[in-house]
Amino acid sequence: MHRLMLRSRAYYMLRFFYIVLRYWPAARTGRFGPEAWQESSYRVFKIIEDCGGQFQIDGLSNLQRTDAPVVFVANHMSTLETLVLYSIIFPRKMPVFVVKEQLFSVPFFGAYLTYTGCIGVTRRSPSEDFRQVMLRGSERLGQGYSPIIFPQATRSTVLDPSKFNSLGIKLARRGGVPVIPVAVKTDFWTTGSIMKDFGPLDRSKTIHFEFGPPLDVPGQGRHEHEQVMAFIRERLARWQAE
Repeated sequence: MHRLMLRSRAYYMLRFFYIVLRYWPAARTGRFGPEAWQESSYRVFKIIEDCGGQFQIDGLSNLQRTDAPVVFVANHMSTLETLVLYSIIFPRKMPVFVVKEQLFSVPFFGAYLTYTGCIGVTRRSPSEDFRQVMLRGSERLGQGYSPIIFPQATRSTVLDPSKFNSLGIKLARRGGVPVIPVAVKTDFWTTGSIMKDFGPLDRSKTIHFEFGPPLDVPGQGRHEHEQVMAFIRERLARWQAE
């Protein structure tokens, strides 16, 4: 049975939900700390490799160019990056995600988000989302966390500048910390027609992550916002041409 299911979507989902259930007692009782998060994230990373996923990760040395917390600003392509980024970044930095607020009420998954300090946004009220990210994001920075922000409202295989907000830049400016751009290409994991978060796996596509150099935000941040988008746009174009 193991050989028959190996590399299939069903095989991946079974192993993924086993991980969710394995760590859930710790998550719901507030004992799911950074080390446990890193371990569970790495287990997902290895499952994806078992299912044929090939990772190309570049720019990790940029995370060590500053000892301070940073704000990571990334494009958002699939569920994959939200599951494996922690294992890639920690312990170089201690990340925390900015996520949709409704995810906190999802059975099992909500406990993970609540007790790991994730920041919820409504995606309905830009002014309220701005307030929450500035308030709670500044708190997390002060506690030594590095927020990960996906400015795109929805997952997309392309970068649309009109839908790529500057919340991450503004948070970095308020917190007095650098921004690190993150380009991701994770369309190996496609969007499902029935279960959106668990679509078919496309093994013809390499999984890419690249971290750019830290960018200070001394002024209003417009130039840095353009630099972040240019970094992501250039990487996506290069990867798409492979």
